[in-house]
Amino acid sequence: MFLGFSGVGAMPLSGVIHVASGGARNRSGPSKDPNSIRSSGMTYVNLPSGGFDGDAPEFPLPLASERELETWARLWKTPQAAAWAVEEWRWPLVGMYARLFVRTEAPDAAPTLIGQLHRLADQIGMTPAGLKENGWLIAHDEVSERRKPVAKSSARDRLKAVGNDS
Repeated sequence: MFLGFSGVGAMPLSGVIHVASGGARNRSGPSKDPNSIRSSGMTYVNLPSGGFDGDAPEFPLPLASERELETWARLWKTPQAAAWAVEEWRWPLVGMYARLFVRTEAPDAAPTLIGQLHRLADQIGMTPAGLKENGWLIAHDEVSERRKPVAKSSARDRLKAVGNDS
């Protein structure tokens, strides 16, 4: 009775089946933390929180619908597009994501399409898990927050907040 191969010399085994084990897998183990000591050797790329301000390249797939082109243009305004812009090899994946996104908008879209959309979203960094996988962080814009006017309250308003409610 043939039960499998032993690996190197492809010798048939009798009664024992070897199964591959170990190795790095997507999302295995604790997630990478830029603030931890163990992850200190890893670097993250900060993406602009305001989104990418460059032009979207030409849609990479044939026979694009108007809705696919709209979705493509919208995707190229996201912070992730700043990383895609320097990685042309991702453009077909982003195009497939745009196409699949449009197809999943249909009320009768197959659940399997939604699963495929989620996997593509991870690959192109459109989910929190995908951002981590790609080593990307969306930069926090502290400067614009400081520019926001702070509503000033009067001394009377502050006293009312701690005074008697009678």
